[in-house]
Amino acid sequence: MTVYNFSAGPAVLPKEVLEQAREELLDWHGSGMSVMEMSHRGKQFMEIAARAEADLRELMKIPDNYKVLFLQGGASSQFAMVPANLLRGKTRADYICTGAWGKKAIAEGKRYCEVNIAASSQADGFNSIPEPSGWQLDADAAYLHYTPNETIGGVEFHWIPDAGAVPLVADMSSTILSRPVDVSRFGVIYAGAQKNIGPAGLSVVIVRDDLIGQPLDGQPVMFDYAVHADNGSMYNTPPTYGWYLAGLVFQWLKDLGGLEAISLVNHRKARLLYDSIDNSAFYANPVDANSRSWMNVPFTLADPGLDGTFLEEAGAAGLVSLKGHRSVGGMRASIYNAMPETGVQALVDFMADFERRRG
Repeated sequence: MTVYNFSAGPAVLPKEVLEQAREELLDWHGSGMSVMEMSHRGKQFMEIAARAEADLRELMKIPDNYKVLFLQGGASSQFAMVPANLLRGKTRADYICTGAWGKKAIAEGKRYCEVNIAASSQADGFNSIPEPSGWQLDADAAYLHYTPNETIGGVEFHWIPDAGAVPLVADMSSTILSRPVDVSRFGVIYAGAQKNIGPAGLSVVIVRDDLIGQPLDGQPVMFDYAVHADNGSMYNTPPTYGWYLAGLVFQWLKDLGGLEAISLVNHRKARLLYDSIDNSAFYANPVDANSRSWMNVPFTLADPGLDGTFLEEAGAAGLVSLKGHRSVGGMRASIYNAMPETGVQALVDFMADFERRRG
């Protein structure tokens, strides 16, 4: 039986990537070593690292005046590293709050500066993106931070906010590489790897050159973007195996045709699942139709008493990790790049069958 993993993260990885990693596990390209055994400063790993960065730059069309960093600590560390590096003498920063991860970024930002919540959708239960006409932006803010995709609530920006001259910062953990994006619109893009990039333990930071080199006094050296940039992300031993696997994912995306190609696939997957929900009287999605995530699709059953039965029967059918986040309940299907269209079709077919039998 084929198992389809709808986990929000750590999430499904491309089968082709896992198969290649299995083949190379004990002996990478005749080196006699596993990648996880290599010195991070050795010739072999330096080759792996350089190719991964080059492929990511190609996929995302990253301009030359941006550094690409492969770091530890996950996206949550970036909640602190962003203000630590981007305040640069200023005392205020703008944040847009559209869900749980935006709230966490705000809480950490308040440890470093005065936070202006320029817009929030909390009043409607974080089920929409606030209308830009109502945003209260500060022209003198050090940066504007937002979360393009809220993994828990399934709310997504389908456009890039206009921050003017203020650096725009995005936590793209659950949407990076799912479609083309104009990197030049951003000051900083950061992402935890465990959704669309690779295994947990790695984070990727794309930061514009002019925002590097003025960290707050007294910050740990590991929180200084310049230190990592100057040392090729190897000031300390990086998460080498995660970096290697990320590189394999980048190659897989290139072989598929790049972000333009995967964007078409992701749109089809999301449309299929949302249509099945909207055309049903048994399932519902709470998110405003214009703010729905391509990557994370929460849904509820008309009878919550059937939630346990749904999960049990779905698991028996090979559809796993569909339980919604504990803070919101219901179900959640995360359909990242590596989730094949056959997996979404299998889920839709199961949902229809379950409704016929239990609805």
